[in-house]
Amino acid sequence: MKFQRTPAFDNDYRRLKSEHQRAFRDIVRDSFAPACDVYAATPAQKWPSSLRIKSVRNAPGVLEMTWSFTSPDGRATFELITIDGELYCRWRRIGDHDVFRNP
Repeated sequence: MKFQRTPAFDNDYRRLKSEHQRAFRDIVRDSFAPACDVYAATPAQKWPSSLRIKSVRNAPGVLEMTWSFTSPDGRATFELITIDGELYCRWRRIGDHDVFRNP
C-alpha cells in the first residue's frame, strides 16, 4: 500500500517531539503497514486489535489509529482512498485527542 500525507498531518508531525515521531514511524513500519497490506488483499480481514483502529464519529470514511497509550496519548487519523485503481492510506492528522476536533 502507498501512503500520502495531508498538509495538516505534516504540520502536526513537525510539532511532535523527535522520540514521538520515531515511535509513530516504528508502529507504522512494524504493525500498521503490514496490516494495510493484509487489508488491501483481504478487505474483510479485521485490523489488529493492538492498533485500536476504528471509525471517527461524525467524519465519514475517516479512521483513527492509536499509536501510543502513554505520554503522549498518540492518535493518528487516516482514510483509505483509491487512486488510479490503487489503494492508498492518506494520513490526515497526528497528535493527541485534539486531532478529533478536525480529523
